[in-house]
Amino acid sequence: MTQSILQIAYFILAGILILVGMAGTVVPVLPGVPLVFGGMFLAAWADHFKHIGTFTLILLGILAALALLVDFLAGLLGAKRVGASPRALWGASLGTIVGIFFGLPGLLLGPFLGALAGELSSGRELDQATRVGFGTWIGLLFGTLAKLALCFTMVGVFALAFVLG
Repeated sequence: MTQSILQIAYFILAGILILVGMAGTVVPVLPGVPLVFGGMFLAAWADHFKHIGTFTLILLGILAALALLVDFLAGLLGAKRVGASPRALWGASLGTIVGIFFGLPGLLLGPFLGALAGELSSGRELDQATRVGFGTWIGLLFGTLAKLALCFTMVGVFALAFVLG
């Protein structure tokens, strides 16, 4: 009896980790992808790896690593493509963090305004700084969308393996 209650508690915790992780793919402060993977690993462990085996865990780990890599590179590539300075990259990061406190508008505008401010502080003209801000924002947006898609793929792989396993 105690074993099954503990197992249920582990499954509930795993579900919470996955849900918080999915939110974390959009909210920059939360480590979304690692939380999703951690929740899935916890669920597999709680089930004594009956439904989720080594192959599935390796596949989920690869998808998680790919999501982290895509997220990291997308923002950099978007910024580099428009000639962003290092200050613009720092500004975009700071703008993202500050933007969290202003809800959805802050999350959407924070990276743009941060990159814009970073470029302006580097002595760039307003039109160049605006292009950099927009390019950085587009890169971050595509990175977040790709990371979210990969996390949903992880959930799909996990669910399919759990049902079929």
